[in-house]
This record gives sequence, structure tokens and C-alpha cells, in this order.
Amino acid sequence: KNSAKAVEKELVTCSLQEKEKTAIDRSQIFQIPRCKDLETKVIVVLGKAGMGKSILVQKICQDWSNGEFSQFEFVFWFDWKQISLPEKRYSLKELLLDFFVKPQEGSKEIFEYILQNPAKVLLVFDGFKGLHDHENFRRCSASQPEKDLCSIKELLSGLIQKKILNGCTLLFTARPKDKLYQYVSKVDKTIEIVGFSPQQRELYITKYFEGSPCCDSALELIKEREYLFSHCYSPVMCRFVCFLCETVIEMGEKSLPSTLTEVFVKFFQQKIMVMQKDVTTTQNQENLATLARIAWCLGEKHQCAIKSDLLPSKEVKEFALKYRFFLPFAFPRHSDSEEEEFGSTFSDFVIQNFLCALHLWLAEELRDKNLTKYLSFLSKKKKPYNWLDLMPRFLAGLMFLQDDSYFCSLSNEDAKTLTKKQKTLLKYIRRLQINNLCPERLLELLRCVYETQNNYLLQHVALRLEPDLSFLGIVLLPPDVCVLHSILKRSRKEFSLDLRNSSIDMQGLKALVSLRNVTSFRASLSDTVRLWKSLEQTKDYELLKASTEKFVLDPFKAKTMKDISDLSDLVEMQEKMMNCVQDASGYTSYEIPAIRNLRKLEFALGPACGLQGLLKLVKVLAAFPSLQHLDLDALSENGIGDEGAKSLSEVFPTLTSLETLNLSQNKITDLGAENLATALPSLSSLKTLSLYNNNICDFGAENLAKVLPAMTSLRVLDVQYNKITGVGAQQLTDSLRKCPHIKNLVMWNPTIPYGVLEHLQQLDSRISV
Repeated sequence: KNSAKAVEKELVTCSLQEKEKTAIDRSQIFQIPRCKDLETKVIVVLGKAGMGKSILVQKICQDWSNGEFSQFEFVFWFDWKQISLPEKRYSLKELLLDFFVKPQEGSKEIFEYILQNPAKVLLVFDGFKGLHDHENFRRCSASQPEKDLCSIKELLSGLIQKKILNGCTLLFTARPKDKLYQYVSKVDKTIEIVGFSPQQRELYITKYFEGSPCCDSALELIKEREYLFSHCYSPVMCRFVCFLCETVIEMGEKSLPSTLTEVFVKFFQQKIMVMQKDVTTTQNQENLATLARIAWCLGEKHQCAIKSDLLPSKEVKEFALKYRFFLPFAFPRHSDSEEEEFGSTFSDFVIQNFLCALHLWLAEELRDKNLTKYLSFLSKKKKPYNWLDLMPRFLAGLMFLQDDSYFCSLSNEDAKTLTKKQKTLLKYIRRLQINNLCPERLLELLRCVYETQNNYLLQHVALRLEPDLSFLGIVLLPPDVCVLHSILKRSRKEFSLDLRNSSIDMQGLKALVSLRNVTSFRASLSDTVRLWKSLEQTKDYELLKASTEKFVLDPFKAKTMKDISDLSDLVEMQEKMMNCVQDASGYTSYEIPAIRNLRKLEFALGPACGLQGLLKLVKVLAAFPSLQHLDLDALSENGIGDEGAKSLSEVFPTLTSLETLNLSQNKITDLGAENLATALPSLSSLKTLSLYNNNICDFGAENLAKVLPAMTSLRVLDVQYNKITGVGAQQLTDSLRKCPHIKNLVMWNPTIPYGVLEHLQQLDSRISV
């Protein structure tokens, strides 16, 4: 139970969605404010496969060798594939000075220096796959790190828990789905590589074709295929699309394929068919089918490398190396006496994903229903093949592959059997209860259906989507937005979208919001305001007005200072909108509906920023005319104190619609209660007031008692868990007699004698204990 709570706490502490997005320079990666110099620092770089994590750490190593990052005297870089073999055991000394680099002399002295100067050591673990349950691993002894042998996970556990080399810096790269931050109890900094912006995509494509006469036409050709251009946010996918575009132009073709599956079908065709001069087509096809089977066997184990002696034949290895589907790979030795083992690794994760899908498509033993189980949206359990996340899309695309004689000839099955597999998928999706899918599985379904480019399936899914579509907390990458946009356009329904914490970029948000059948949306306030400012700058007043009318803010919970700043920006945007709309339509005034309709505002900044945030919030509260519920009670306690109470009371006259005010657990004393009491009667609609668990004494209770008769709308008052004694309780009770409108007074306090409180309750049954 306790461990479960600990994990829950870590998830809250390390949630990436709550962090403010800030672009950083490479030189800032190791800058960690308020971090103790003598403690181990843990930095995590997250990014989907192909986003350039390995390139980044290689560049860091190169920069260090050129004199940058001078705080480190030693940098050790490890490829997780090489060091994570389960049978391999290391001591810390062996890992650093035998596995990584072998000093010709003085290794003992070098290791002693490392142990004495851990702050000068950077350890990079590239391609980290997660350290599950690291708290329970046996760790290397801190007393003999040069001798104790243990697995890499045990060794890392000791490093992270500061039992070994305390004070060093650990840099991990991992995929977001590996959720490394769930299992590491101390992450000082999390960085996410988000890929190319549209402008950077164009720059990459231009650089790729630099010097080529077809440079401009290549960029135009790629941008014509919006879906392929959206995939170019990923550096590795951008390279594939550029390669294919280059081939298409050379062959004199006028357009690119429309799906990712078709891109890789064409990629493999061009690679093999253009270069095949000394082997027959049949041999190549056999080798490709064998390679696909190898890809699947490795993929099931979350592996991409294989030892040479495990390959079925020399011909397959040469075939894979020749066309660069494989790259040479060295396996670590198990002991000093063993020779280094060599093997091969797939050159790219996308190639392995495609080959895995190809294997499933070709497998004769997988018929009908057995094949559909590999499409993850059909599984009710945890996604089984998340390491091969592109595989289901490729499989769906291959099942609807039409008019491709080369790939169809790879199969021993006749056309009738292949058509039957296709019909099975159609039947499964027709029977699928789309409304019951969670957002992540629904998104996977849309991706797979899009890859089929089957009009019936696309229309079927579009017509069965729920009007309220929530992608709350689900990362929407540029290709996902493109797919969603394409399918929503096909539907005649009106949709309400929840895009909060989806990391959607501004271009994607603009595309979805501009759809006529998207009638309302919720998104990050900062992203929305950024979009509106962009539309204002480009003078697209029509879309600006339309998007403001679709935007929904209610209810809004402010958890960071950034949220308060965004709220201020929203109010400022309304003032600008008045001028924009007046220029465009002649109206003299304009209210953003989200501002006009905000009814509930929760404030949960915690003690560190509570007062500062409230002082900023009160400046814009008057802009929300329909605000009915203001909640300043947070689990972490905002602690606005008397200064905050006074500042808030000054804007009470403007909050004419406020019905519920919760000021619980805010360290308010008699002084704050006095300021509140003076202004409370101006809250003409107030029904519920909670001052639970503050520091209000009898003087504060007396001031509240004086104004209760004037608060004619009030129905419930909660002042329990304060420091009110029997004297203050008596004053409140006396005032209650003059307030027939009040239905409940919650007044239990540890400082009120129980007998007194019981007596008062007998005098007035509206008093709750």
C-alpha cells in the first residue's frame, strides 16, 4: 500500500504535463537550479524513436572533447543495447575502465581519482529501457566498487540511490512510453525532444536537396502530401521521405504516396530492385521474407540486435548489410578471456517495424482472427506491442495493399486468401464498439484506418465517433492531428474536442479549430492565446473570432504561476479583440465567450507561490462577470494569509455572481477575517462561505457575527477547525438569531468546550458540530 502511494506521489511530482514548456539550448542541459553540488544529479532526455536522442548525446560528447562542459573531466557514454545483456555482470571499475575504455597504464590511480572526484564524472546511458522496481535490487557495495560484481540494473540502482559515486551526473535517454520517471525516485531535470517545427522541416528538406536542380520541386512535392509532411517532424522519417522523393523525381513520377505504408513499400522496392544485378528477384524475395521473420522474433523480445551465429544463412546477412537494413554490431565480452562477439542490428526502428508487419502479413499460420489480435486497438489489455508502435499501422496498410505485384508475390498465399484477411479486418472494425475505446486506443484505430485509405472504413469510423472527443493527456503528434483532421472532415456530426495536455502544436490546433463541424474545444490556455495572437498578427480576423467563440474555459484550475499569467493574457486578449472585431465587423464591443461564461475557478498554487499568484489573480477577477465558484482550498494549502484575504476582499464588489467562496486552509487570522467581514456584504449572491481550518480567533468571529445579518443571500458558513473559543461561538450564535436565511453554521473548534457547543446547538439546531 505504501509503495503504491510512493509511486503515485512520484507520478504527480514528475508529471511532464504540469511543467512549463521552455526551449533550452544544448549548453543549458546540465544547469540545475537549487541543486546541491555534492549530490548525484539525474537528467532524463525523452523522445520518440528517431527523434535524435542518440545524436544529441554524441554531440554532447563531441562538444566536451572540444572543451565545452568543462565541469566534467570524465565522460562515459554507454549504448544500453550493449551493456544490458542479462547474463553480463560488472563492477563499477570494470564498466568504466574495461568496458568503455582501457587505459594503457595507471587504471587503479584513475579509478581512485574518479571515486574521490565524482562531481567531475558524467555517465550517459543511451536508449535506456526502464529500471523497474529499482528500490528492491541488490546494490553494489559502496565500500568495494572495484570488486563487487552485479548486473547493470543493480549497478544503476546503486548510482541513482547515491550508494555509489555520489555526486556524479547521470544522463539517460529514453522513449516517453518507457516512463523512466516512474521508477527513478530522483529526477532533477526532464527534457523532451519534440522534433522539427514546420519551418525546420522545410529547412531540413531544403538542405537535403541543396545543390540539386529539383530542390524547389522536391519541397513542393512533399508539402503536397500533408500527411507525409507532418511525419517529417521526426528527423528519421524526414530522411526517409526525402530519399523517396529523390527517387520519385529521378523516375519522372509526379506525386508521392499518400500513406506511410506506401512510402516504405516503395522504399524497399527501390532499394532492392534498383540495386539487384547479381541476384535474382526470387532470391531477394526469399531473403526479405526471412529478414521479416528475424525482425519479428527480435521485436517480440524488445531487441533489435542479433549475433551472427544465430542468423539462418550467410546470404541473409549479406543481403541485409548490402541494402543497409542491417548495420554491424559488437556484443560485449563476458570475461577477459573471451573474444568480442559480432553481430548485426537493424539500421532503423522504422525498418524493423515495417518488416515485423510484413512478417505477420505473410505468415501463413496467421489466418483471419489470429492476425487482427496484433492490431493493438482491439486488445482490452495493456498495449502488447508498444515497443513496435508503428507495426499495427503498417500491418493495416499492408492488408489493403492493392496493385503491388512485387509485395504480393512475396506471399505463398493466393489472392483469395489475401482478400479474406482484408475482409476480416473490415468485419472486425465494423463490429468494434468505437464509443467504448479509451482515447489512446481510439487514436490508434484512426491511425490504422487512415493507413488503409479504404473509403468505406474511413467513413464508417467518422460516422461513429462520439460528439464529445477527449484526448486529455494524450500526446497528439503532427501526423495524429493530420489523421484526426482528415477523419473529422468526413463526418456530418458536430464535435466538441478536449485537447488539454496533448502537446498539440499551434499549426495542429489551428487546423482542428478551423473545421466547421468542430463547434467547441478545450486546449491549453497558453497554446490557445498563442494561436489567437498569431491570427491577430496575420489579420485573420474571421478565424480569430470563430475560434474565440468555440473556446471553452470553464471550469479552470490554476496550478502554476504560468496559469495565472495565461489568464491575464486572456483578459488582455479580449481588449485587443474589441479593436479587431470592430475593425472587421463594425461592432463597438466584444466579449470572448470563455471569459463571459467562466463559472468555476480553482486556485491551487501551493504555499510557495500562493500569495504571489493570488495578488496577480485579483487584478483580473473582475473581468469574469459570471464567476460563481471561487475555490482557494488546495491539498498543498495555498497559504494566502491576511495579505491575500485583504487583497481579495477589495474586489468583492465586482464579483456580483459569486455564490461559493472557499478560503479553507489559508492561514487567515483575525486581521484577515476583519478585512473580509468588511467587504463580505458586497457579495450580493454569496450562498456558501468556507473558512475551515484557518487561524481565526474570537475577534475574527466577532467581526463575522456583525455582518451576518447583512449577508442576506448566505445559506452556509463553515468556520470549524479555527481557534474560536466559547466567547466567539456565543457571538456567532447570537447573530444567527437575526439571520433566518442561514441554514447551516458549521462551528466545531477544538478550543470550544464540548458542553458549550452542545448547549449552543440546543439553542439553534442550524449549528452543526
